[in-house]
Amino acid sequence: MKQYIAVIDLKSFYASVECVLRGLDPLKALLVVCDESRGDSTIVLSASHNLKKLYGVKNVSRKRDLPKVEGLIFATPRMKTYVEASAVVMSIFLDFVGEDDLHVYSIDEAFLNLTPYLKLYKCDAITLVKRIIKKIKDKLGLIATAGIGDNFILAKLALDNEAKYNKDYIAYWSKEDVPTKVYGLKHLTDMWGINKNTEKRLNKLGIFDVKTLANFPTELLQKEFGIIGVQLKEHANGIDETNIREKYHSKDVSLSLGQVLMRDYNKEEARLIIREMTDDLSRRMRLNELKCKKVGLYVMYSMEQFGGFAHQMSLNEYCDNEDKLYKALMKIYDQYIENNPIRRINITFSNFIHSNNLQLNLFEDTETQIKEQSLSKTLDEIKTLYGPNSVLRLSSLNKESTIKERHNQIGGHKK
Repeated sequence: MKQYIAVIDLKSFYASVECVLRGLDPLKALLVVCDESRGDSTIVLSASHNLKKLYGVKNVSRKRDLPKVEGLIFATPRMKTYVEASAVVMSIFLDFVGEDDLHVYSIDEAFLNLTPYLKLYKCDAITLVKRIIKKIKDKLGLIATAGIGDNFILAKLALDNEAKYNKDYIAYWSKEDVPTKVYGLKHLTDMWGINKNTEKRLNKLGIFDVKTLANFPTELLQKEFGIIGVQLKEHANGIDETNIREKYHSKDVSLSLGQVLMRDYNKEEARLIIREMTDDLSRRMRLNELKCKKVGLYVMYSMEQFGGFAHQMSLNEYCDNEDKLYKALMKIYDQYIENNPIRRINITFSNFIHSNNLQLNLFEDTETQIKEQSLSKTLDEIKTLYGPNSVLRLSSLNKESTIKERHNQIGGHKK
């Protein structure tokens, strides 16, 4: 049976949501989602369609790079609002296809397997996608673009390279279009999965266009890239055997938490940041009835030439106690930290077991261990009922603390 896969993307999603909330046309307004109160290096999360079209503004540019446009609107990010809008869109997708035939790719993009539903709706794939896009527009006022293909790669290439330029924002690429449309792509980076670094490595092999990649010896690609080289050649030939119903489950599960600091921190101040992050991530672990046996710490300095470090450490026992986990992270920190200004910190917990039982340690007082577990459980319950800022360490009053502000953010931005 011929397969029809659609990938639907919400055009300038964050910016479009802000336009709709202000009663503006998402296709005509000049708006950026960017916190104007922050410095010139602040990231622009999203730019409206017209700002991209007329002034070449790109997403994830910097505030300092924005053109001096009269009437330019700055919208402070509201991540909770965008998440809620995305949830509504995903529910619209589920009005048309089953959960097994939906793959959420990002907050504003999803793949849909249309194949089983065309007979049900008595229409072709393009007509069905138009119905979905219309419902999104009618319900939320948001503009969506769509690529349709015989498989994932063709749908994605149709979206990225043609749909955005078509009047109805829809494009369909079939396997028969590979020699003209896929081979005809102007740049290797127009292919899904090929970035600038991959392009440079391909160039060293004498590959400068998609057609050459499609016909290049497989063994040489595999020698250079491993199994990814085989996939690159298959994609260049429009081949993709991904089954949307075979959901991927990672074997290497971890929990992580990170933040980019709003100013340079010295190595003593940064200890509090790691302490607060450890408290939060330990609570997440306990709420999921997990214990970890490995911790990781990543620190990046503010000066690029200084770099940073990333190291992991295995524990002697499975643990969910924030004090013990913090102590382990401090061992890594003290071993590798240098006297440089710090701008970014990430911590990770991994190598889990599912357990909410207390694993007693013969080298520690049993009564103390039971009291510590009981205290952690009580604090977790209070925070669940009254919010994460309801009970905090006294150190949260220090000027270098970020925990209160961070609890009121999603993805590092205001809710």
